[in-house]
Amino acid sequence: MSSTDPVEITRRLIQCPSVTPEEAGALVYLQGLLEQAGFTCTRVDRNGIANLFARFGPKDAARTLGFNGHTDVVPVGDTGAWTVQPFGAEEKDGFLWGRGATDMKSGVAAWVAAAIDSAPDLASDCALILAITGDEEGDATDGTRALLDWMEAQGEAMDACIVGEPTSPDRMGEMMKIGRRGSLTAFFTARGVQGHAAYPHRAKNPVPALARLVSRLDAHVLDEGTAHFDPTTLAVTTMDVGNPATNVIPSEARATVNIRFNDAHTAVGIVAWLQQETDTVAGETDIAIEMETKVSGESFLTPPGHLSDLVAAAVEAETGLKPEMSTSGGTSDARFVKDHCPVVEFGLVGKTMHQVDERVEIAQIGQLATIYRRIIRDYFA
Repeated sequence: MSSTDPVEITRRLIQCPSVTPEEAGALVYLQGLLEQAGFTCTRVDRNGIANLFARFGPKDAARTLGFNGHTDVVPVGDTGAWTVQPFGAEEKDGFLWGRGATDMKSGVAAWVAAAIDSAPDLASDCALILAITGDEEGDATDGTRALLDWMEAQGEAMDACIVGEPTSPDRMGEMMKIGRRGSLTAFFTARGVQGHAAYPHRAKNPVPALARLVSRLDAHVLDEGTAHFDPTTLAVTTMDVGNPATNVIPSEARATVNIRFNDAHTAVGIVAWLQQETDTVAGETDIAIEMETKVSGESFLTPPGHLSDLVAAAVEAETGLKPEMSTSGGTSDARFVKDHCPVVEFGLVGKTMHQVDERVEIAQIGQLATIYRRIIRDYFA
């Protein structure tokens, strides 16, 4: 058992109501722990977002292993639906309960405990870095991005990085992430001419045009998947007219689609295809359709190799399971770290993240800390 208790660290972090963008004492607590253990810590706050950088070992180390995680959490939702206090960190039935228990205060706690325990045994030319943000669940513009910008300006660098997001669907150790799909959202606005429903020839209805566009997009197969990725998906997430009157043809209609794309595409290529489809439908219907897009991240892959093999071996040694190297799921801050250094994600079972009564199996927190200690030991061996 670790001399540094990751369960207690998790408990203390859950008790901080750090709903994005509130820091709520979570990073202050971690900074105190790490500084007491000999880490040099710097707050890298930007635009009201709190971030923490911590280093143990020389800045010019021959080898530096990093960790990226977040202490911010999503809102609790309906507090009346919870059977426990959302920030009470209550222990019952072998679980630790509370918002952030799974995503991802337990992951941060496990790495902090592992890093504190491992630091005294590091060789003089080795270093550990922790980059902890308070803006992963929000817009993510001033969190990990701010930390990486600051690191570049200060000459700080990680040779490889572990991101502690929950990665296992059902059983601890069954999956790790070596990449993520890209994410792009497109917002369409179709504009026509309002009129009486009894005299459609005097109006120009934007609804059928927008429906035609959405139907074309939904029916299109972008790819069949690639070597490490599932097929690209497109989901129509909303269509809105906002017209309460049954006898009025509206002048405007809106729709939104979200695309999760694999490494067969880039955001630029996806946007070009969307614009081509939009222009085609606009030309066919004589309805003006505008499109705006927001790219949350490009797809990326850390090719299987030394880092992924090292993590997989550590997981298998502690759990008996050889983790699948996956690129499934949503986005994470690994999409920013991959521009800095090779990155692999491994963490707990994520079944209850973002749910009411979020909870983590207490035994798995210690098990994760043990896996992380093995990763650190083997990386510097």
